[in-house]
Amino acid sequence: MGIAYAQQGTPTGEGGSAGLIAALAPPVLIFFVFYLLMIRPQQKKTREQKEMLGNLKTGDQVETTGGLYGTIVKFGEDNRVKVRIAENVTVFIARSAITGKVAETTEAAKSKSE
Repeated sequence: MGIAYAQQGTPTGEGGSAGLIAALAPPVLIFFVFYLLMIRPQQKKTREQKEMLGNLKTGDQVETTGGLYGTIVKFGEDNRVKVRIAENVTVFIARSAITGKVAETTEAAKSKSE
């Protein structure tokens, strides 16, 4: 039979804390990179979208999540917005369904060129 020896730690006890820091460093670094590349840009985009929805006014040209373009006619109750999408065609949509303001429509471009 062989002789079994017990392992001894370092006499000063420094190995435990250094090992803990070395073990926690990679997950902390991964979370930090994940935050910079994923979470922070999404928060910024959400904040900009909320600000844009808060600054909408009658007459603004908007695009919806369904891909429709139209002009805001009036604001209704329950976060609904009345949007004119064609001549004599208006629809109510949820304010949250507006994805953005349109800088310039083709009609506006035509009137500027004439």
